[in-house]
Amino acid sequence: MNSSEDLYRANSIRVLSRIIDATMLGAIERYLKQAIVDKNSLVSSSALVSGILLYKISPEVVRRWVNEVTEGVSSQHEMVQYHALSLLYQIKAHDKLAVSKLVTQLSKSPMRSPLAVCLLIRYMSKILHDDISATNARAAYQFLESSLRHRSDMVMYEAARAICNLPGVEMNDLSPAINVLQMFLTSVKPALKFGTMRTLSEVAAKYPMSILKCNSDMEVLISDPNRSIATLAITTLLKTGSEGSVDRLMKQISSFMNEIADEFKIVVVKAIRQLCLKYPLKHRVLVGFLATFLREEGGFEFKKAITDCIVELMTAIPETKEMSLFHLCDFIEDCEFTALSTQILSLVGELGPSTSAPARYIRFIYNRVILENAAVRAAAVPALAKFAARLPSLRPSIRVLIKRSLLDEDDEVRDRATVALTLLGDNDGEDEAGADALVEGGHGAEETKGDGPATAGPPLGKPTTAHLLLEALPMSFSSLEKAVKAYHQHMPATAGQPLVLSSLPVVEEVAVPTGIVAKGAGKDGRSGSASAAEVAPDDPAEHVYKVPELERLGRVFRSATPVELTESETEYVVRCVKHIMDGYVVLDFTISNTIEEQMLRNVTVEVEQSDPDLYEVEASVALPELKCGDTGHAYVVLKLAEGNAAEPAAFSCELKFQALDVDPATGLLEGDEDEEGFEEEYPLEQLNIATADFMAKVSLGDFRRGWEQMGAEAEVLEKFALGFKRLQEAVAAVEDFLGMQTCDGTGSVAAGKKEHALHLCGIFVGNVPVLVRAQLNVDPQAGCILKIAVRSNQPDVSRMVADCIQ
Repeated sequence: MNSSEDLYRANSIRVLSRIIDATMLGAIERYLKQAIVDKNSLVSSSALVSGILLYKISPEVVRRWVNEVTEGVSSQHEMVQYHALSLLYQIKAHDKLAVSKLVTQLSKSPMRSPLAVCLLIRYMSKILHDDISATNARAAYQFLESSLRHRSDMVMYEAARAICNLPGVEMNDLSPAINVLQMFLTSVKPALKFGTMRTLSEVAAKYPMSILKCNSDMEVLISDPNRSIATLAITTLLKTGSEGSVDRLMKQISSFMNEIADEFKIVVVKAIRQLCLKYPLKHRVLVGFLATFLREEGGFEFKKAITDCIVELMTAIPETKEMSLFHLCDFIEDCEFTALSTQILSLVGELGPSTSAPARYIRFIYNRVILENAAVRAAAVPALAKFAARLPSLRPSIRVLIKRSLLDEDDEVRDRATVALTLLGDNDGEDEAGADALVEGGHGAEETKGDGPATAGPPLGKPTTAHLLLEALPMSFSSLEKAVKAYHQHMPATAGQPLVLSSLPVVEEVAVPTGIVAKGAGKDGRSGSASAAEVAPDDPAEHVYKVPELERLGRVFRSATPVELTESETEYVVRCVKHIMDGYVVLDFTISNTIEEQMLRNVTVEVEQSDPDLYEVEASVALPELKCGDTGHAYVVLKLAEGNAAEPAAFSCELKFQALDVDPATGLLEGDEDEEGFEEEYPLEQLNIATADFMAKVSLGDFRRGWEQMGAEAEVLEKFALGFKRLQEAVAAVEDFLGMQTCDGTGSVAAGKKEHALHLCGIFVGNVPVLVRAQLNVDPQAGCILKIAVRSNQPDVSRMVADCIQ
C-alpha cells in the first residue's frame, strides 16, 4: 500500500478491504484517507470502493472521511466522481435533511461523470417518492427535465424513467419524457430499446393515452430480432390499442406467437386478458385467439395461463361462458396435462348444466372416462353426477354412463361412481338408448328430452339426495384437515356424538411465506408444492388445555396475536395472548425473569378494567415459581357480563410476586427454602380487548354466493372518513380493524387507483359467519372515504363489526 507503483497501491487497497476487520481498520485509516485524494484515478477509486465495503463493518470510522470523499465528488475523473458520490450518499443516508441538501447542491452544478449524474437522478427520485409535496419538488422536477437534454443516452433514459415513475405525475409533465423515449425506440442499441420498451409498458398501465404517439414506432418493433423487445412491444400495444385495432393486432400477434418461448407467450396472454376486460365486446375474437393456442404445442405453464385467463374472462364477462366452455372441452380431448384436465372437468360440471344445451358437454366428459388415466377418470365421474343432479330429464341416461365405471380398475373411480349412484337414488327407468345418444353427441337427447338449462324443480321419481352433489364444502380441504386434527387433539365432552362440520373447531388461515412453497410444475402438470410438507404453526392454546383449572371452560375459539406489555430489555418481560372462548376470555401472560439474583414465587397478574360492567374476573391461576432465564405462564379468566357479546375494553395490568434472593454463582436460594420473600409489584402496559379479537380469519368459500345467500335481513351499512392518503394503507387498516380475511385477491391495490372494492370474511365467536363489502375512495379534499356493508346471521354481530372502524 506504500509502494511507489500506483497499480500495486490500488490492488493492495482492494485486497485489504476484503480481509481486515473493524479492529484493524484504525491502523490503516490514514493511508486510506490519503488514497481517496490521490491524483491517480485508479488509486482514488480503489480507496472509495473499499470505503463502500468497509462502511458495512465499521460505519463510525468511514464517516470520518467525509471531507476527503466530498473532495472526490468534485474530481475531474469520471469514475472517481461516481464512486465518491456513492460513498457520500451512503455516509449521509441516515439523515434525510443532509441527503436533501447534498442532492440539491449537486443538481445546481454540472457533473462530468454520466454515471454520477444517473446516481444523482436516482437519489432525487427517491426524495420525491418519499415526499412529493416537498417545497423543492418543482426544482427537482426541473433538474430531471433538464437531464433529458444531456449528451449521454444513459442519463437521458434515467431521467425519463424517473419522471415516468413519479407518484401522481400529470400527463403534461410526462410529455418531455415520452418524447425522449420515443426517440430511443429507433436506437440501434438493443439494451436501450429494451429499457425504453419496459418503461413505456409501465407507463401504459397507468396512462395509456400518453403514449399513443409511440404506437407506430412500437409496431415496427414487433418484428425485432430480440424477442424480449418484441414481447414488450406487443404487450404495450395491447394496453394502448383501441377497440377498432384489436383485429389488426391479433393478426400481427398470430405469427409472432409461434416464434417466441413460453415465458414470453405467458406475458402476451396476460396482456390479452386485460384487453378483453377493457373491450368486452371483442370477447369472441380474443377468446378464439386464446383457444387456438390451447391446441398448439406448449408447456404446462403456458397452457395453464391460457386456461386461467379463459376462466377469469368467463367470470368477468358472462357472455363468454358457453363459447369458452366449448373451447375448454375441445382442449381436453387432446390434453397431456392431468392437472388441467381435472380442473376443466370440475369447471364443466359446475357450469355446464346451466348452459342452453348442456347435453353436448356430456360426450366430452364421458370420453375422459373411457380414454384417460385414473386421476382424470376420477374427476369425470363427479362431473357427470352434477349433470344428473341438476338435469332430471337426463338423469336416467347419465346413471347408465356412471354405472359403467363401477367395474373400473381404479379404486377411486369405483368409489366415486358408487357414491354418485347412491346419492342420485335408484331409478328403474334407466335409458340405455338415451345414454348412447349422449355419448355420440347429445343430438338425440336434445330432440327427445327437451334439453335445456338446469332449472329449479322436483326431480323425476321419488325424492333423492342428489342435491348433496351440488353443495360446496364450506371450507377448503386443507382447513378441514387441520380442523379434524385439532378436534382429535382436544376431544370435547360431546365426543361420543356423531361428528358434524359445525362441531369442528375453527382453524384460522395462516399466510405461508412464499419461500416455503415451491413454485412451478413439471411436464405432467403436477405442482411442485403438492409434494412439499406443509409447515403447521404451533397451537398457541396448547398449554391452556393442560391447566386443570381451565378445563371447564371448553375449547378455545381462537387465540389473538401476542401483545407486549413490557420492553424487551426490562427486568421482567411480559406479553399476553388473549384466548377467546364462548362466554370467556382467558388472558395468558407469558412471563420471563432476567434478574440473576432473584427467583420469583406465586407470580400473578392483577387486572382492573375501566368499565366493570363488561367483564368479570372469575379466576386467576398463579405461576408457582420462576427462576432466572425461565419462562412461565399465569392466567386470568374473564367472564363476559350478561348482555355483552364482545364489547371492547381496556385493562390496567400489574405484575405481583414474591421475590427471593439467589446466589448467581450457584443458582441456590440464599435463605431458607420456606422463606416467603418480600412482596413486589411491577406495573405493566395497558391491555386492550377489541371486537376484532373475537373474529377468526377463515375463508368462507365463494364470496359472491355467500353474500347472496346471507341476505340483507341483518345487514348494516355505514360510511366513514379515514385519515389515510393512500388506498393500500387504508385497505390494510380496515383489515386490521375488523380482523377478517380478504377474499378474491382484494387485499392488494393496483398502483394509481383512486378507488377500490374490498371483500372480507370471517367467523365471529359462536360460529357466526360474517361477510363485509367495502368501497374505498381517495379524494384530495375529503381524504379517504369508506363505505361498508356488513352481513351476518345476527343483527347485533353485524352492528359490532361495523363499529370496529375507528
